[in-house]
Amino acid sequence: MLEEGLLTEAQLDAALAEQASTGRSLGRILVETFGVSEGDLVRALARQVGLEFVDLADTSLDPSAVGMVTESLARRYQAIPVGREDGKLVVAMADPSNVFALDDIRAVTGCEVKTVVATATQIAETIDRYFRLDTDVDSFAQAAADEAEVGEDLSGVREIVEDAPIVKFVNLLITQAVADRASDIHVEPSEHDLKIRFRIDGVLHEVMSSPRSIQAGVISRLKVMADINIAERRIPQDGRISMKVGGRPIDLRVATLPTVYGEKVVMRILDKGQALLRLEELGFLPETLSRFSASYRKPYGTILVTGPTGSGKSTTLYATLNILNEPNRNVITVEDPVEYRLPGINQVQIHTKAGLTFPLALRSILRSDPDVILVGEIRDRETAIIAVEAALTGHLVLSTLHTNNAASTPMRLVEMGVEPFLVTSALDCVTAQRLARRLCEKCREQYQPSEAELVQVGWPDPGSESGDWPVLYRPVGCSSCGRTGYRGRFGVHEVMLVTEEIERLIIERRSTEEIQKTAVMQGMLTLRDDGLRKVASGLTSLEEVFRVVA
Repeated sequence: MLEEGLLTEAQLDAALAEQASTGRSLGRILVETFGVSEGDLVRALARQVGLEFVDLADTSLDPSAVGMVTESLARRYQAIPVGREDGKLVVAMADPSNVFALDDIRAVTGCEVKTVVATATQIAETIDRYFRLDTDVDSFAQAAADEAEVGEDLSGVREIVEDAPIVKFVNLLITQAVADRASDIHVEPSEHDLKIRFRIDGVLHEVMSSPRSIQAGVISRLKVMADINIAERRIPQDGRISMKVGGRPIDLRVATLPTVYGEKVVMRILDKGQALLRLEELGFLPETLSRFSASYRKPYGTILVTGPTGSGKSTTLYATLNILNEPNRNVITVEDPVEYRLPGINQVQIHTKAGLTFPLALRSILRSDPDVILVGEIRDRETAIIAVEAALTGHLVLSTLHTNNAASTPMRLVEMGVEPFLVTSALDCVTAQRLARRLCEKCREQYQPSEAELVQVGWPDPGSESGDWPVLYRPVGCSSCGRTGYRGRFGVHEVMLVTEEIERLIIERRSTEEIQKTAVMQGMLTLRDDGLRKVASGLTSLEEVFRVVA
């Protein structure tokens, strides 16, 4: 620690003098009296004995490894398994010299152990997080299992799904996904094992591969929790799980899909906090946000948010609804499915089997005296026409549509069978968006791009003559961002207001290119330009923008 400048000679002399007079541990004295961080102290001790130090705050833990020891054993020895490496169980310990602890962990887990070092504080916090969350989740899971009706011929399955290791494995799986900021959990059976993948920041990562022998138990357990028929394995099924994880209410939308190796289960994690985001937090540039705000402040008209699946359309609409949700307005939504439940808003769930379709629900809503209507998605001609007519009769209508950019949206409605004069009368604003990953602020790297690179991406004014070259950032990867170089996401937007000139182009059925050109002349930033501005501000990299924007 002296060599690295973490401690001065005077501090060390004073600490040694205090140790001699009080008999206290030198490490405790350095931390409590001289302000040495516990992490620096333990890192130095680990290096001294030739072991690896791990920062548990930045380490992704394998739930199947954590679940191999009990909470009492982990607390007794201040040790917690974090993963597997070369066939050995990797265990983080505060005191790696405790041979009794190592012998007990080997005996309990049946595995050879590789020791790494972590601070006692981080180990305690990790044990608290994993085992307390396990209790929170388990209280709900047990109630769901008690209520599930399982036939006599499936009595063996009930024993499996209530078996303590399976319960713990599933609970830790969900806990880990929430801790890793995952949006989806994929449980995928294959020929030889059961793969678990998390979608983090829009990209899938394999987090573990478990023995195939636990497949039936894990999938049945998830189906019981989601109130899905566990006897039916031949057709896709849907369900929902509601629980508290770390004190936060979390919903999981569960979908099963029969595959040749058994049922695949995908769980979409719906964090209710996401539904309460403000528009300013979604990545809008100030000028783009002011254009969008002008449209939803109007008493009637149609606002469409477009983009591919998973581009954050619902989040943008919910953030807009949060602004419009006032006591003097009647806000009604019709969705399939209702992803987030919002207080003060009347939400209708589509039920096609029972005959409750989008068109039928919309007609009923119009008889319920609404001010603002959210239609989850315009999927067909009938829904499109009713939504447009609702806007023409004095309602503010918000919805989503699958188009690649804002300019192609009006003609998409025309192609669906809506008359051009109805589109121009009702449509007020189209927002196209994508989600781009945010560069990790801990490890992003500055660099100066070449002129050829800037010309290739169409950078506005490379600045070669003035010498005013832009300084950009690129991803590196560290433990904080899971070695990806990115952490979190934000929106890339283009907002097209339907002006008189654009209305005329729609009536004349002009091309998407002409509509786009006119919108840009009137101040619209395209998705590409919006992305490049965010690259210039250091939010993301050129590669990421061109990954999400064609």
